[in-house]
Amino acid sequence: MSVPLFNLAPNLSVSRLCLGTMTFGEQNTLPQSFRLLDEAFDAGINFFDSAEMYPVPQRAETQGRSEEYLGRWIRERKIPRDRVVVATKVAGPSGQMTWIRGGPICLDASNIIEAIDKSLLRMQTDYIDLYQIHWPDRYVPMFGETEYDPVRQYPSVSIDEQVEALSKAIKAGKIRYVGLSNETPYGVMKFIQVAEKFACSPKIVSLQNSYNLLCRTFDSALAECCHQESIRLLAYSPLAMGILSGKYFPSGGGSPDARLNLFKGRYSEGESRYNLSNKVINAAAEEYVNIAKIYGLHPVSLAIAFVLQHPLVASAVFGATKSWQLQEVVNACKIELTTEVIEEINNIHSKFPNPCP
Repeated sequence: MSVPLFNLAPNLSVSRLCLGTMTFGEQNTLPQSFRLLDEAFDAGINFFDSAEMYPVPQRAETQGRSEEYLGRWIRERKIPRDRVVVATKVAGPSGQMTWIRGGPICLDASNIIEAIDKSLLRMQTDYIDLYQIHWPDRYVPMFGETEYDPVRQYPSVSIDEQVEALSKAIKAGKIRYVGLSNETPYGVMKFIQVAEKFACSPKIVSLQNSYNLLCRTFDSALAECCHQESIRLLAYSPLAMGILSGKYFPSGGGSPDARLNLFKGRYSEGESRYNLSNKVINAAAEEYVNIAKIYGLHPVSLAIAFVLQHPLVASAVFGATKSWQLQEVVNACKIELTTEVIEEINNIHSKFPNPCP
């Protein structure tokens, strides 16, 4: 079965599954990455997501490899450029990654243009189909934080300057469309408002935020913004970093090479959000896995099918380090959840609302 397509924007049809590349260059070697890309493409996946900071956990020695591997695959396999949709991201302010433009310190115009040019060079491509701001250049609660604290606001680059830089990149033919990531309702609406000022307006077509059975915060306010403004969700972490596959049960288990075990103590963003010692997360996840068993579904199929049934989701952005993991996700495209299963899911959600925000 070929993965179906979704019309994200004019002349931009993306597969309903998007292969994320953040393991390429760390967990996956170049040959392994090529094999996964081959298998994904053969299954009908045309949508590939990367970022200038990948792979993760982020290190100076490996930064940019994920983009390089993706670009090499397109070139060496001689895939026509218009047959794949390439998405990547510019890193927002961070005091940790000093090897990326000094921090990166901010997302001013020069930083955005430099990041675009370097991504184009690493991928050896003339243009990027979807260019995303990885996280905002302003204080927002994210990566597991839920409450806004006004005291933590810091001086930031105006959204006007960011949008103008992106508009110039569109005009220069370097990028086609713009997406946001890890954004808030305020940020989405502000970017849309500012974009209307520019003649070469960067159409905001997507929002890449976390969405899965353990994290449905998108539905509280962002869903209305995206619906009213015709923005589609690219749901990342649809398996909650593998927790919803059931591979970590019993609690704290799982293969030594599973990401939360392999990088224990080295991946603060993931561990803070997907904490295997959190009893609520474990209880909720185990109930979802049990629902899958009761209805004769693979836990991966339940999790992916739940995300894809959302009317605002264009594509589920997933990662895989092994061929069988990729195949499990592809198989989930065949599944349509019944009203009974959705009701069971919502009952669990009522008991354990958003333990991985």
